[in-house]
Amino acid sequence: MIVKPRIRGFICTTAHPTGCKANVDSQIEYVQNQGEVSAGELKNVLVLGCSGGYGLACRVVSAFACGANTLGVSFERLPAGNRTASAGWYNNIAFEQAASDKGLYAKSIDGDAFSDEVRQIVTDTIKADLGKIDLVVYSLASPVRPHPRTGVLHRSTIKPLGEAVDIKTVHVERGEVTQVNLDPATDAETADTIAVMGGEDWEFWMQALLQADVLAPGCKTVAFTYIGSDLTWPIYWEGTLGQAKLDLDRASRAIAENLRAIGGDSRVAVLKAIVSQASSAIPVVPLYVALLFKVMKEKGNHEDIISHIYRLFATQLKQGAKLRLDDEGRIRMDNIELSDDIQAEVKKRWPLVTTENLGELGDLSGFREDFLKIFGFGLAGVDYEVEVDPTLGRVD
Repeated sequence: MIVKPRIRGFICTTAHPTGCKANVDSQIEYVQNQGEVSAGELKNVLVLGCSGGYGLACRVVSAFACGANTLGVSFERLPAGNRTASAGWYNNIAFEQAASDKGLYAKSIDGDAFSDEVRQIVTDTIKADLGKIDLVVYSLASPVRPHPRTGVLHRSTIKPLGEAVDIKTVHVERGEVTQVNLDPATDAETADTIAVMGGEDWEFWMQALLQADVLAPGCKTVAFTYIGSDLTWPIYWEGTLGQAKLDLDRASRAIAENLRAIGGDSRVAVLKAIVSQASSAIPVVPLYVALLFKVMKEKGNHEDIISHIYRLFATQLKQGAKLRLDDEGRIRMDNIELSDDIQAEVKKRWPLVTTENLGELGDLSGFREDFLKIFGFGLAGVDYEVEVDPTLGRVD
């Protein structure tokens, strides 16, 4: 079949097998061109949420810059008939093949990472194949979370707190800059968002791994957060999402305390704004990102996902690194995005941007291109008019 992008709301319902492989290969090529990262005893890495975005980038850097074996967990949609698989399914296959070609162990476990059943499968796999894990990357992103202990299905909500917010945003498909009014979240909605995007599941994972004795002495774990500019705070940091991210900080401190027994550590890393399925769905964020990308590209310091994660490993996770920490103990990787000159220019453009001048002041086209690449579309060297097998010959 010939696979074309089908956009519905904030997601693309199709993924291109060849394009996804090209996307993974381009990240691997970037990392190999940058060179090795001296990560000490980083031999085995577990990536929770491994199939896309920052999780996939961590897996690529771990393998192709640090020479580590990697075990990944993600929940994918398999191909069926003329329906393509999820992009992550193709990404995992492409990564595993590339890692295998380099002589590295790479295995992906497909299942609900919030479940205790998958945790058991992971610990059993580590014991059988790897022995001990040196780094655990927590990069799960989901709008819902079935709680493994209560059975309650929690749904996250992207809303402000306390009062309604009227703020500028952009419709990504139409390119229209408008004002959006958002009602405040209820207490229940806030609690549900914390349950989905907070730190409890990260704690469950680290407790399970520690109890199973599959963490190496000195094991580190890192989870990702975003703080961003005060332009987005009314809907992000000061809203339901921000409450979830504060709970992630709480969990990190609790995990660090538990890891002290094996000389380990836990950190939250604050990363830069990127294009992802999640960021596309958050009001205000796409417009801010479009302006940010334009400014950073003009100043020559823009980072895509893979270059940003490579910098994280090369400057903060490598052996003997001096950590760039804030007062809460978070690793700050958003230092370029939040630098005075970048933010001053973005804030200068914010009140001026309209539908008519968005192409001049912002980079919405770059946002759209990055969004399509998530699903394997728009990659150089891929002929999208050629028929492909959506199953890759791996399922009936």
